[in-house]
Amino acid sequence: MIAGGALQVGVGLSGSIARLLARVGLPDTVAGLLGQVIAFLAAFVVVYLVGRSVLIPLINRMMTSRDMEPHARRPIRRLLVVLLVFVGVTAGFGAAGYPDFLRSLATIAAAATLAIGFAMQDVLQNFVAGIFIYTDKPFKIGDWIQWDGNSGVVEDISFRVTRVRTFDNELLTVPNSSLTDGVIKNPVAKNRLRVQVPFGIGYDDDIEAATDIILEEARDHEDVLEDPAPTVRLTELGDSSVTLTSRIWIDDPSRSDFVRTRAEYVQTVKRRFDEEGINIPYPNRTLGGELTISGLGEVEATEG
Repeated sequence: MIAGGALQVGVGLSGSIARLLARVGLPDTVAGLLGQVIAFLAAFVVVYLVGRSVLIPLINRMMTSRDMEPHARRPIRRLLVVLLVFVGVTAGFGAAGYPDFLRSLATIAAAATLAIGFAMQDVLQNFVAGIFIYTDKPFKIGDWIQWDGNSGVVEDISFRVTRVRTFDNELLTVPNSSLTDGVIKNPVAKNRLRVQVPFGIGYDDDIEAATDIILEEARDHEDVLEDPAPTVRLTELGDSSVTLTSRIWIDDPSRSDFVRTRAEYVQTVKRRFDEEGINIPYPNRTLGGELTISGLGEVEATEG
């Protein structure tokens, strides 16, 4: 009953405008057509402006109160605008007096939705994956992420794709399903990051002396945290070296901080190893067996 009442009001609106235009001398056909157009535009503009001035600010306040990430707010605003346009168009056709058109449009839209759903399964899969990214929050804009052998900084997140800037300044457009179906490493999700650095020394070198050097250089580096304290463990007896793995923690990590801190740390340890005479061996391979050369007699006979 409410929908029917609203529809009758709409029809009355276009008819009233048409009669008003007919009184100023326009032909009935032209007046009727202009009345429908004006009624459609008036209803659309009213619904759209009311939505933009009331609904969207209300949703913005709700998202702000829930501390929603900025990258999650943008697509929601876009969906709201699309919804307002759809409601405005619906109200406009009702005001213009086309109820049958609206019912036909709804039927066509339902059939088209089913057909599009089958034809765009990948797009819908990425869309659902984008919703999961917004709800689960495995990463946010500005995070350094790693997945499937790729890495970079997230620049934008939409419902269909995520854009990542690599450290070679390449822009990767990644379908969201690729990020939700696999394993994503987010080294900067927390405030601290543990960095593991292996150092190889010779079998004849002093393990305790090398351990002390590694720990001293870690404690002296300004970007290495004191708590948790740096540690060193013997992790491997290799073919040509003994591997000591240092574990250090850095604060508020980013890709640039991680690379710089690790490089500076390795450089200072290498310099101390050189000063203390601790060798960093390189792999050696000893080849054994026999070498047979065929046809040597024929060559000697030819030369003779």
